[in-house]
Amino acid sequence: MLKRFLPNEHVKTVFEITPAKLKAKGIRGVITDLDNTLVAWNQRDATPEIIEWFKLMKDNGISVTVISNNNDERVRHFSTPLEIPFISKARKPLSKAFKKAQLEMGIDKQHIVVVGDQLLTDVLGGNSSNFYTILVVPVVKTDGFITRFNRRVERILLNWFRKKGLITWED
Repeated sequence: MLKRFLPNEHVKTVFEITPAKLKAKGIRGVITDLDNTLVAWNQRDATPEIIEWFKLMKDNGISVTVISNNNDERVRHFSTPLEIPFISKARKPLSKAFKKAQLEMGIDKQHIVVVGDQLLTDVLGGNSSNFYTILVVPVVKTDGFITRFNRRVERILLNWFRKKGLITWED
């Protein structure tokens, strides 16, 4: 049961997720969280580095969809200028938004990766929907109210995984 919270992979930043690494795993699509995965939770616009990361994915034939539990205005403001498909109010970890993103991409599950900064929403949702999952270190250490509660639970889970030898990285 607890292994549903265990990501397949861990990286410090989305910039470690490159087209070459994805293609080596047979990945052709990325479902990514927005807040604290791509940019700080309180930053409205994409950084030049994130814009370049999206361009790099597109230039290499890798589809990207943003799914976020945040409201439509926030996710639309970020995604529309980048011409990135998005799903807002996703209700992660429920599987509906993950399945919708996959269907809209038109890519089989085994060729999609879910990227996010939270075990309780992104990793649990991705794993429960049978996608490969990558946990990213949050962009900033601050969080919104609900996420602060989730982080406490995450610390307990990560410590348990460390004790069991299931993860070796440090926060």
